[in-house]
Amino acid sequence: MTTTTTATTAGATPTTTTAPVTTAEPPRRWISARVRILLWLLVVMTVALTAVAATTRSVLLRDVDHRIDRLLTQETGEFTNLAREGVDPHTGEKFTDPDPLLRLFLSRQYADPDEELLGLVGRPGTAPAKKEQSREPRIDHPLAEDPAALRAVFESPDATGTLHRDRGEVRWAKVEIEEGPNHPAAAFVVAFHPAGERARAGDVFTMLLAISGVALLLTTGIGWAVAGRILKPVRLVRTAAAQLTEQDLTRRIPVQGRDDIAALAETFNGMLDRLERAFAAQREFVDDAGHELRTPITIVRGHLELMGDEPGEREETVRIVTEELDRMSRIVEDLLLLAKAERPDFVTPEPVQLAELTADVFVKARALGERDWHLAETADAEADLDPQRITQAMVQLAQNAVQHTVPGQRVSIGSRLAAGRIELYVADSGPGVQPQDAAVIFERFRRGTARRGSRATGAGLGLAIVRAIAESHGGRVELRPTDGGGATFVLVQEPPEGAAQQ
Repeated sequence: MTTTTTATTAGATPTTTTAPVTTAEPPRRWISARVRILLWLLVVMTVALTAVAATTRSVLLRDVDHRIDRLLTQETGEFTNLAREGVDPHTGEKFTDPDPLLRLFLSRQYADPDEELLGLVGRPGTAPAKKEQSREPRIDHPLAEDPAALRAVFESPDATGTLHRDRGEVRWAKVEIEEGPNHPAAAFVVAFHPAGERARAGDVFTMLLAISGVALLLTTGIGWAVAGRILKPVRLVRTAAAQLTEQDLTRRIPVQGRDDIAALAETFNGMLDRLERAFAAQREFVDDAGHELRTPITIVRGHLELMGDEPGEREETVRIVTEELDRMSRIVEDLLLLAKAERPDFVTPEPVQLAELTADVFVKARALGERDWHLAETADAEADLDPQRITQAMVQLAQNAVQHTVPGQRVSIGSRLAAGRIELYVADSGPGVQPQDAAVIFERFRRGTARRGSRATGAGLGLAIVRAIAESHGGRVELRPTDGGGATFVLVQEPPEGAAQQ
């Protein structure tokens, strides 16, 4: 905020003007959906693989502890059985001295690579009798070479324990032999060095981490490619939306596959179709209105500019101007009706009895002119139609027939079911439609090169309105020849699948 102080003359109060200072917003940073998907995938994969590796390491370490416990229990149990039931091979009697018992047991055992089997007689440090068996000596700092550790194990009141040394942890178990009158105290000790087993579990953990790293790299590459392929229609949608202009609405997204992304592309293309039709209808409305209204405006302006002061001339000018204004009003109303035909609420279907609807149209059409009106047939069925719009289309077709026939000629109105379709028609016995005009008479302001009579005074919007009403019902309007000469205009509607007709 900037504050400006304005000096004043003596005795006056200085004024302070506070002018707000706008701060430009920093440019918005965004991360593409492809990167966000890949990041989330990597986060989930990293957490999952790390959890798997950590769980595997935990299970391996637990298995190491269980194996050590079983080994210690097994070795001490075997020694206990030998001490309780064994016989000295030299005397043939049970052991009374721990020294031959320990030597015999140790001579028969083979220690695991990380295991020590020790027989201790007397106090450690005074040259006790001990023997270590190991098929593969892999222990760097054995317990047998650590007098202080041996003393701690021998003097411990517990049968099992863990010895924490600077040279490595040792799990141990012992079976004590009490001191007798002829021999000192002794003990059988099983010592296991778990560092090797735990190192192997750590190697497995490290290997899993390495494999997880490679898996993450592969996942990154594959995920980047797959995410790009899946999100390609989304990028095309964004690119197409950015390139859309009012002058170019023809771009469409290529649809591949049948997944949600393909459905998004189809929905976007459908939206573009509706936008293109809406803009086309708007431009067509403006062009048609400008083209058709230019002539009556010119006529009105010319007559008003040339209008004299004589009453007869003024009356004639007013009549001509009124007729042109009425024609302009009809043109504008028809154009507005055609513009509304693009809206989804243009028609409001409801169940309608076709026989009643056809009879009502026939009654209303008879007042359009002195013709040989004939109610040809009525369909005994019910259909979902907008009765007002259908009546409007049928009356327009009847008016069209009146304009191209002469008094006394037949005009037939009817409805029928043909091959499962609903058909409402108006047939006349006039001169018919020229072949070169059949393809254009349903377009706006197109009357053809040779219309079917000379009494047509409309702007060429009537049949366009009929076509719009038919298409709004999901149907169409067809031109067919009348038996004996003339033209038949038919509103055709395909019934929805599964709809029952009476």
